[in-house]
Amino acid sequence: MSPAPLTLYRPGLAVGRDAQVLRRAASPEFSGWLEHTRPAGGCSRPIRLTDTIAAVDRNTGRITGQLHTDELPDRTLYKACGNRRESVCPDCAWVYRGDAYQVVCRGLTGGKGVPDSVGRHPVVFATLTAPSFGPVHHRHVARHTCRNRQRCDCRPAPCRARSTAGTCPHGQPAACFARHDADDPRLGRPLCLDCYDHAHQVVWNYFSSELWRRTKQAADRHLAARCRRRGIPKVGIVTASGKVRWVPPVRVSHGKVAEMQRRGAVHFHVLLRLDGVDPDDPDALVPPPAGITVDDLEAALHAAARQITVTTPPHPDQPDGWLIAWGEQVDVRRINTASGELTDDKVAAYLAKYATKATEATGHSSTRLTPATIDDYADPEGDHTARLIDACWHLGRPTPTHTSSGAATADHRQDSLDTRPRPYAGLRRWAHMLGFGGHFLTKARRYSVTFALLRDTRATYRREEDDEPTDTITVGTLTYIGSGWLTEGDALLANTAARQRREIRHIGREELAHETWLTGAAA
Repeated sequence: MSPAPLTLYRPGLAVGRDAQVLRRAASPEFSGWLEHTRPAGGCSRPIRLTDTIAAVDRNTGRITGQLHTDELPDRTLYKACGNRRESVCPDCAWVYRGDAYQVVCRGLTGGKGVPDSVGRHPVVFATLTAPSFGPVHHRHVARHTCRNRQRCDCRPAPCRARSTAGTCPHGQPAACFARHDADDPRLGRPLCLDCYDHAHQVVWNYFSSELWRRTKQAADRHLAARCRRRGIPKVGIVTASGKVRWVPPVRVSHGKVAEMQRRGAVHFHVLLRLDGVDPDDPDALVPPPAGITVDDLEAALHAAARQITVTTPPHPDQPDGWLIAWGEQVDVRRINTASGELTDDKVAAYLAKYATKATEATGHSSTRLTPATIDDYADPEGDHTARLIDACWHLGRPTPTHTSSGAATADHRQDSLDTRPRPYAGLRRWAHMLGFGGHFLTKARRYSVTFALLRDTRATYRREEDDEPTDTITVGTLTYIGSGWLTEGDALLANTAARQRREIRHIGREELAHETWLTGAAA
């Protein structure tokens, strides 16, 4: 049977959603369509692909079968978008959050190829924040009595109580006596927009990843120096060329998550695990030498955070560059120790949650900005977020050139300027992220498993679940034709089926855990 003609969904011409659902569900091909859309079920805007899919023999390389997407339902292949941001696609973010939890937790407890012995390595959980770029409204609770910080109802202290504060140079009050609620929209907003250094903040966001890289290096050097002072010898590793390379006997593996504060500045939550070095197997995860403890790891991080600063390259608006340094609050806590305040499960869940967020805490959420869309979000006289975006676009402007009449081009929104490489050019690319262009979840190579390994494991499980032959591989030559479901009714049906499958899996896991508990109790 030839496929039905493809009709794209157009909101202005489409029938109602209920009618779309009934028409799709009443069609003879409904069961096949539902199974066809299963890989993208739950996705808000699945990717639609077209062209040829071939089955190739794994041993001989011969094509054993071929299928064109015109023979499939809707004449297209659906694939989940895979977006990690919860505000963009909750379902794909749910999958990403689960993978992020595994990446973080396996580095703390082992499993999935990571030895269980890492659970006995010294680990600290550090929070590194940005400095102040001007006073903002904040909520401070001296002592929490609530059970859930996410729904905190404790009485906060006055925001910025100053008896002799007066006003700022722009005539705005330099004090705030309000006791802000947790959902107060003023939180994170400057007391005076004109006093606040928006340019410095977006530059700090832009160079914060480099600041962290140098801080990590400084902590490694600090630990290596302690090993030398305590007489712990270096370890000799034989390279591929046969030479011996001497390295420090300890190294720090980390997992890091960036969180955007309400004021629009990023701060980092970092797990640092202290490992040793095995000269016979440099990639092995072994405990650190007995002479180095979690106290040394904590001291090394504090020393590095105080010591390291970055001076940015010169900019026409700041010829001497900006100073990039950590804020005064460097919080370091121990995990899984007798005096530790945190457990591995809590930390992994906490970091996985923030791995699916971006700038939502600031009230801003958009895709990458262009010269055609920048005026919708940037305003040098607007609110706090609009000024941050404008600062990104202004500081990332091309170098001014001269027009044919000899006058210099001054409008920072012009794009017909010199486009030679510039150290601040990326600020325009990341204006929608308020200058931060780094990944929201990163890790050291030896810290834990990778996202790719988790995705491959999940794909292998699905192939086995669907009884696909193991001696063939699927090769697709596919072309992108669009994103999103064809109709609102299709989206409702596919996402409802995906939600039901997820609930069934969740119930099955609970029953399996209950049976395991009963078996253990009976034994």
